[in-house]
Amino acid sequence: MRVEAFLRELREVLDDAGLRGSFLVRDLHTGDEIGIEPDLEFPTASLVKVPLAIATLDRIRRGELDGAAEVQVRPEHNTALGPTGLSRFRRPARIAIDDLVYLSMSVSDNTAADLLFALTPPGDVANTLRELGVGGITVRSTIRNLSETPQEQLAPADAHLAHTLAIEAGTAGRGHSVPQLDVTRASSGTARAYVELLQALWLPSAIAPEVAERIRDLMAANLLRQRLAPDFSSDASQWSSKTGTLLNLRHEIGVVEHADGQLFAVAALTESRVPAIVQPEAEAVMGRVARRLRDHLRENA
Repeated sequence: MRVEAFLRELREVLDDAGLRGSFLVRDLHTGDEIGIEPDLEFPTASLVKVPLAIATLDRIRRGELDGAAEVQVRPEHNTALGPTGLSRFRRPARIAIDDLVYLSMSVSDNTAADLLFALTPPGDVANTLRELGVGGITVRSTIRNLSETPQEQLAPADAHLAHTLAIEAGTAGRGHSVPQLDVTRASSGTARAYVELLQALWLPSAIAPEVAERIRDLMAANLLRQRLAPDFSSDASQWSSKTGTLLNLRHEIGVVEHADGQLFAVAALTESRVPAIVQPEAEAVMGRVARRLRDHLRENA
């Protein structure tokens, strides 16, 4: 099948699931890649935790932060949006900075991420990316900002109304009346930019080797595995990833390492036009489309 027809078929698969997606898969050994709208910019939600972890660990490496230093966590620190980790704690606790990085990355703990942002604000994280030569990713706000969407102001039974607003209130230029969905105001990026970041983490780059190794370990330990993991995990492969979710946005970035040495970076950024919170079929379609793109590269290597 010609590439144009193949990509057209995958766009139709996404459309049938109510999705528009920006996908890119790259063979990290050869540089060969294939994608669907890989330069379309999206608000990135929790994907921003990867740059945050890089900046935090780099400051620890340089001696600006002590990874063993404990941070006092109180229930009033909890970020409202967050079903896991410290966001569910009901009593005070003391957590080491290095363990906050683990919680932020591997269980996508929003409160842990905001405690890290209190130490390294969004502007400093963005500066770190620039210093490391990573472009195309903006870091503009903390995670708490994500809890101030219309969905958080509505009763659970009315949450679909917030999704309807998310679907209908965007502009052709990727602006949005909901600030967290506006690429000019929210932390944002593209599939291509996040694949570049993954490449910098898996191959030698300006990112310090010990920082890159720690990020790879944290992504391998990611517990949120309902999207792309079913299509990339096996006894003969390892899938390391980070997800991002907000209203009608569902994202995942990661790297699949095959036992035969093949190495592929994958970025899937999507938005749904279906006003529903739970959409397992949309997540399954994301995985199938990403895997077919990967399979195309393997078959045509």
